[in-house]
Amino acid sequence: MSRQDGFVLALSGGVGGAKLALGLSRVLPADALTIVANTGDDFEHLGLAISPDLDTLLYTLSGQDNPELGWGRRGETWNFMAALEALGGDTWFRLGDGDLATHVERTRRLRAGESLSAISDDFRRRLGIAARLLPMSDDKVRTRLRTEEGWLDFQDYFVRLRCAPVICELAFVGSETARPLPDFIAALADPLLSAVVICPSNPFISIDPILAVPGIRAALRDCPAPVVAVSPIIGGKAVKGPTAKMMGELGMPVDAATVAHHYCDFLDLYIADEEDAAAVECLDVPVVLARTLMQSLADREELARTVLAAAARVRK
Repeated sequence: MSRQDGFVLALSGGVGGAKLALGLSRVLPADALTIVANTGDDFEHLGLAISPDLDTLLYTLSGQDNPELGWGRRGETWNFMAALEALGGDTWFRLGDGDLATHVERTRRLRAGESLSAISDDFRRRLGIAARLLPMSDDKVRTRLRTEEGWLDFQDYFVRLRCAPVICELAFVGSETARPLPDFIAALADPLLSAVVICPSNPFISIDPILAVPGIRAALRDCPAPVVAVSPIIGGKAVKGPTAKMMGELGMPVDAATVAHHYCDFLDLYIADEEDAAAVECLDVPVVLARTLMQSLADREELARTVLAAAARVRK
């Protein structure tokens, strides 16, 4: 099989989505996977342009991710942070020495006039990643959260405050004027597209920023291939991150069915964990039950095969 036989488009946030993206990259031909990353988490810190979800995907797909921390680069050192702290600098968002090189080079090239998509494509080639990796847009979209403490930038909420504030509302600043990446829109309309996979990332802060870019929801509804979402909820809990906490604070039932309803206007197939069979039995879309907890590389590959096999059985 080659890309001419069909390709898969995956939408992903950071750690959770990157696990399935890695599985897909290992079971698909080298040129048959395109991954679109959330950039609503992007921000400027210490004068640097930081793209957390793009970087997590870069490091995961190139085998350079840090399994101990769950973020950043493998074998990281922290000399820069130690020196910064000694000078009284801002250290709540930790940047390892190797990771810092990514942000410095990205910032230099952005200031020189290159686009985020061009820089990301060059990075993935240099890191030996065969799959295409695209940001959702070259325009700035910034996730903000209204909490009981007022409006917060995403990284303040997520990292500095460790998701502690209660959330009342989410906003994606800049989304109304952002332009989807042309290659993203073209992929969604490509007759060779065999499946769109929404990875098990947080629906509200990882996938919704992508969907907030004008034209994306409509393109998903009209795309020639089935749209398949993998639940990030197992047994009423999130595997990692604040997904379940957010759902509760936003007044939603914390279960796998809620996530399927969230994608209902374009969803053709839902992959839920075997533990959630009762929660999803009344959904209006076809459901495939699987073991969705990805603890090992074999788990990632097996879930990827399950998703692709299930998608192949769906005809739009």
